[in-house]
Amino acid sequence: MGVSHRHPAPRSPVNVNTTAHHPVLVRAAEAEVLQDGATSLITLLADADATGGALTANRATLKKGSPGAPAHFHTQATEMFLVLGGKVRFLVRDEVLTLGPGDFLTVPPTVPHAFAPAPGEEGELLVVFTPGLHRFDYYRLLERVYRGEASVQEIRESSERFDNHYVDSPVWRRALEER
Repeated sequence: MGVSHRHPAPRSPVNVNTTAHHPVLVRAAEAEVLQDGATSLITLLADADATGGALTANRATLKKGSPGAPAHFHTQATEMFLVLGGKVRFLVRDEVLTLGPGDFLTVPPTVPHAFAPAPGEEGELLVVFTPGLHRFDYYRLLERVYRGEASVQEIRESSERFDNHYVDSPVWRRALEER
């Protein structure tokens, strides 16, 4: 039994504004880079408005000891992670996984998840949401909180707007204690 190399016929995208479709190019030197903590950076690549709602993408740079993203879920989008470098731990429901360079993970809507660099490691991730969510202002809010220009309460109040719903995960808390 061989592997088929035929490509399926293209299908029309669902729930995507096709009038806004155009290539999106973000040069590394021109990308907006935000600091959402002392040990992590978020490079903004493409928000939903730039992709006609098809996707939202960013690059996450996690230094050693970064708390990463706390346990949360989204109701509207699948979140995809490609590990570009280092080792990153992920919470998926109640399981903790360690991924390395080239490893890929998708997390469907409503599934609790979190991520942070593995103990003693750094991590570099490509993060993509599909369909796209307008998230760049959420990342900007995180940076404002880090700088003391906004409050954590503003993050809590933005959960519906940015489809970012935080949850408590004893499994993830224990994993983070292993730093």
